[in-house]
Amino acid sequence: MARISVPEADALLDETFEVLDHGFVRLVDYLGGDARIVQAARVSYGEGTKSVREDRALIDYLLRNRHTSPFEQVIFTFHVKMPIFVARQWIRHRTARLNEISGRYSVMRDEFYLPRPHEVRLQSRRNRQGGSDDEVPDALRERVIAGLAADQAATYRHYEDLLEDGIARELARINLPLSLYTEMYWQIDLNNLFHFLRLRMDWHAQYEIRAYGDAIAPMVRAVCPLAYEAFEEHVLTARTLSGSELEVLRQALDPAALDQALERSSLRSSRRRELLDTLGLPAPSSEDDADGASTPREG
Repeated sequence: MARISVPEADALLDETFEVLDHGFVRLVDYLGGDARIVQAARVSYGEGTKSVREDRALIDYLLRNRHTSPFEQVIFTFHVKMPIFVARQWIRHRTARLNEISGRYSVMRDEFYLPRPHEVRLQSRRNRQGGSDDEVPDALRERVIAGLAADQAATYRHYEDLLEDGIARELARINLPLSLYTEMYWQIDLNNLFHFLRLRMDWHAQYEIRAYGDAIAPMVRAVCPLAYEAFEEHVLTARTLSGSELEVLRQALDPAALDQALERSSLRSSRRRELLDTLGLPAPSSEDDADGASTPREG
């Protein structure tokens, strides 16, 4: 198969999408798309499937059942600019390849992240890692922003003084704060990018990195619309129950009401059976496979 080109994705290449006050995300390049996922999953079928419907069903099945290796065939390269404290969270995703600007070789720019008034938040009393939705007094917001700006200006001025005195860049940089912006090229496969988006688009994630997840998601959708559709359905908006939670749900369910809800739903018959299997409930005796295709398998 020749290199896959997706017109909607090509239109986004090298376009700059601004994030926060000085940051951005750019899609530099991509390799593959939905067709590559299908081809990788059905290596014995030289031309893959014959219709979008079949491709959608296969991709949905693969992601729903965690057959993730075909998604690793799709590669994205991004150019991203973010505050250093966001970058430190970002590189926790160790399944990517990256090159970051170096303060040993380059003079760092006078660019710092300064939150807007509505982005100043109090510490949550319940979540040690995050902020709360409690209202911050206007006077406190102004004081926080003014203090951050003053500290950033003073620190950068000292950095410039050290450079002017001939101090090595690798040493002059060491007091620069986490709010300083950095840049990197970041390359990752679709399977691990989905993992990144699942964590970083979640409402529990820090707002500043969530903003980057929200900027990247439309680019992923442009390259792999069918895969992203399955990701939204089975990962992004899905929830996992523990064994104990599942048992509570089973005891509370009204089987008749569940049957009626399934009849009203848009779920295919195979999906209905999977749900009933998950809940440990028998399928109706009249249930048959109305999907119009055999269950796709990986490989």
